[in-house]
Amino acid sequence: MSRRTSALLVAATFVVAGAGTATAAYAESGSSSSRNKSIARPMVADKGWGKAQFGCLERLWTRESGWNHRAGNGSGAYGIPQALPGRKMASAGRDWRTNPRTQIEWGLSYIKKRYGAPCAAWSHFQSRGWY
Repeated sequence: MSRRTSALLVAATFVVAGAGTATAAYAESGSSSSRNKSIARPMVADKGWGKAQFGCLERLWTRESGWNHRAGNGSGAYGIPQALPGRKMASAGRDWRTNPRTQIEWGLSYIKKRYGAPCAAWSHFQSRGWY
């Protein structure tokens, strides 16, 4: 089985099982996910949040998009934070469709403004299925 086929099967299973909102068509390899998490880690620290908050963010965005900066769904949500509509992220940069850093910046600002911290956003997601 090819690497792309494997990634699509994993993503399809992920979506069917209700583990996330990203469509299988946008599945990417784990290297992209790891790279995007590496980008986010210092950005989370810059907000004054520690390892526990990063852990909550990691779980939240794994469920939302698998950390895939090209993830989308039928409702119009897009990117790592699954902004709805995706174009909201333009406030963080014109490259919001393709730049994980821009998406992460927008997502962290949204979480800080709406919930205060990632663990509060994760708690809300766990109880309601969205954040």
